[in-house]
Parts: sequence; C-alpha cells; structure tokens
Amino acid sequence: MILPDFSFELTVLSRGARRVAGVDEVGRGPLAGPVTAAAVVLDPDNIPDGLNDSKKLTPRRRETLAEWLAANCDHCIIHVGVEEIDRLNIYHASHLAMCLAVKGLRHRPCHVLVDGNRVPRDLSCPGEAIVGGDARCVTIAAASILAKVARDRLMVDLAQQHPGYGWEANAGYGTPAHRQALLDLGVTPYHRRSFQPVHNILCKALEANP
Repeated sequence: MILPDFSFELTVLSRGARRVAGVDEVGRGPLAGPVTAAAVVLDPDNIPDGLNDSKKLTPRRRETLAEWLAANCDHCIIHVGVEEIDRLNIYHASHLAMCLAVKGLRHRPCHVLVDGNRVPRDLSCPGEAIVGGDARCVTIAAASILAKVARDRLMVDLAQQHPGYGWEANAGYGTPAHRQALLDLGVTPYHRRSFQPVHNILCKALEANP
C-alpha cells in the first residue's frame, strides 16, 4: 500500500514556513447531520505510523489514530450544522468549516494544505489545494481521520435521539433504509432541507396538508 508522505510539508518548510497545517472535511454528501472539518499540525519528528485517507482505514485503526492525534497535536474540529448548510449550500458550508477549523488552532500556521481543488476564500493564512490530498499528504490524512471520527461519533449520538434512520451505521448518508425511514418517519431537525430527497418529502407533506 502506498501511504501519504511528508513531501508537501517539506517543500513548504524549505521555503521558511515554521508551522504547516493540513485541513480536510467530511460529510458533504449525507442527507442529515453537519459537515465536519478538522485542521491539524504534525510534529515532523513525531508522526505516527499508518496515517492514511480515513476511508482506507478500519474503524478501529481510525479511532486509535484519532485518539493519538488529539492527545499529541495542535488540532481543531468544527461542525457546521444543517441551518448553515441550507443557508449557504454545502460547498460554502464545507469551506466555512475548514476556515473555522484552521482559525481554531492554538497557534496560527504559516501555510495550510487543503484537500481538494480550491483553497477556501476566507482562509486566515496562505493555503495550497491538493487534489486527493488525504491519500497523498500525511498532514491532510491526519485531518481526515480526526474529522471522520468526530462526525461518526456525533451521528451515533444523534441516532439515539432520532432512532429509526440508521445514522449509527450510515452516518446520515442516503442509503435505501435511510430514505425509506424518511418516508415512514418524516424529516428531523437534523435533515438538510436543501437536499433534493429531503426537499421532495417536505413538498409532498405540504401538498397533502395544505
């Protein structure tokens, strides 16, 4: 398996930067729950083995690495809720989450490596977008792990408040069972009303009860 490395960070450090952060988000596609971003700064002399795109790791390995990163690294995790997602749209809400995560670091980074093809417009310091960064850049991989573990835990908690939608297993994504639960149980406050499947159900409810 080819793992992400520290080469992007070394390039930036060689130009004089002292602190390089990575930022990633998770949760653009679900029908329910927040979009979550994490920013993290790794110590070049103390990087744990096995950091990789969070989707390529087992749940147990993600949890172990997330606990280590949270205990040993400057990091910040931000959830941007459905109200902001519906108000801004998911693209801008995810960029807001990334900007807030970077701003929430204890120490301002000199440079931010961003997963994706665009640097958020309101980022508080210089940034660089890396397509597929969570599989190529170890600091972005660390951010992806923190973001996914935090969001998955939150969705498990929300599933206890709103049982029947399977959020503890599907994390709010539109699985067939989740879509059927929307029809059977209705829309919760944690569903994204601007997303078409949820919007359609709300429209049908209005038509049935004018």
